[in-house]
Amino acid sequence: MTTDFEEMFELAPVSLWLEDYSGLRALFAAWRAEGVTDLRAFLNADHGRVAACSQQLKVLRVNRRTLELFGATDLQHLVANLHRVFRDAMIEPHINELVALWDGELRFSSQTVNYALKGEAQGERLDIVVNGSVLPGHEHDWSRVLVAIEDITQRSRAEMALAEAERYARGLFADSPVSLWVEDFSAIKHLIDDVRAKGIDDFRVFTQVHPEFVERCMQEIRVIDVNRRTLEMFRAPDKATLLKNLDQIFRDEMHPPFTEQLIDLWNGKLFQTREVVNYGLDGERINVLLQFSVLPGAETDWHLVQVALIDITARKKAEAYLEYLGKHDVLTKLRNRAYFEDELNRLERRGPWPVTVVAIDLNRLKSINDRSGHAAGDALLRRAGEVLGKVADKPVCAARIGGDEFVLLIPGGDAHAGAVLMDRVQSLVELNNSFYSGAVLSLAMGCATAQQGERLETTVSRADDRMMAAKREFYVGAGVDRRATQSGGLT
Repeated sequence: MTTDFEEMFELAPVSLWLEDYSGLRALFAAWRAEGVTDLRAFLNADHGRVAACSQQLKVLRVNRRTLELFGATDLQHLVANLHRVFRDAMIEPHINELVALWDGELRFSSQTVNYALKGEAQGERLDIVVNGSVLPGHEHDWSRVLVAIEDITQRSRAEMALAEAERYARGLFADSPVSLWVEDFSAIKHLIDDVRAKGIDDFRVFTQVHPEFVERCMQEIRVIDVNRRTLEMFRAPDKATLLKNLDQIFRDEMHPPFTEQLIDLWNGKLFQTREVVNYGLDGERINVLLQFSVLPGAETDWHLVQVALIDITARKKAEAYLEYLGKHDVLTKLRNRAYFEDELNRLERRGPWPVTVVAIDLNRLKSINDRSGHAAGDALLRRAGEVLGKVADKPVCAARIGGDEFVLLIPGGDAHAGAVLMDRVQSLVELNNSFYSGAVLSLAMGCATAQQGERLETTVSRADDRMMAAKREFYVGAGVDRRATQSGGLT
């Protein structure tokens, strides 16, 4: 007749094993008699001793769930294949169980791996939790030990998948080629909500009237983490140094875009992109493309924000250089003809008046090119650029508008201002010649002034005519045929 205990054992939803450990107890007694005191060290010195322990364990009975779990047809099938069930990663947990019993514990527990007799050729892996207990009344000989095995394979796989996903995400964060910041904006959310609760409608005007509010918000940003690229980008030796010196990174030009960022947040824009300027801890200016995003799940309090910073300094320098090339002459570093013509049109529309034009031409350039080569001529042009660049203090504009043709524009300057400027140019020419050997720098100049309402194009022509007259005088004085040495004026 089946007892309630037997029925409960058979129908239990977990794998149950009834085993006899008396042989193990006898083996332990023999080892103690031989002087063994540290069982863990004894077993680790020779894993064959662990196998000897396992051979002393006799399986008396298993329940239905055990056969299902391990894919065994019956108890005999299971016992005959225990070497396939208990292997590989089970050594260390099994040693822990044996040590617990050696130390006088009547219960043991471990998490380990077994293998079913089904599935793959090597057996289906089972992640399990083992709980064993010497049954009451058998403490003296361990002849009855109940072992319960809980299958946690699905849970372990889910945990491993989660851990792998976390490692993957962490790797993406840590090794990203972009500077990544995880920040807490919850204090800023409270500040903005307080302002809204006070009835403020126009937040932009509020920030203009209360710049200290923007400063307060900037101070309330809490940086949770940064990645490796961030340390490299901002020249920080470690995270602690970076976080301690954030005021050196976010300063000066950062305040206006941060104000715009707050205004966007006020208006519910939780993803933002803008160009800003930061600074490395070495003081170097860094142009940055900032991408700001409140992470999913943090929309209500902004406690998790990701900020991605892409270093666009090289791009900005390239853009600035292209803009420079569009407005400057590469050889002399002065403004080019395109800029000069735009400036003429601007001055003609808006002034200030009067406007004085000084037309300038480089003497002897053709003869120097013919005699010494174009490299010598280019060197003389660069020297002319050095001289004229020194007098081009705002609002004066100095431009090279042709091969050897230059012009100075003096907004708001009268004829006297033009004469003073030409004297200054002549003095600088003489100083320049004292520093250079070889070809002598010589400039022919002519000046004209336009009053409001006059066409500046006509003024340029008058200045050009006066420059040509000065050039003729130079060549007559030098006893040189002008037609053989130069090519013409501004027009």
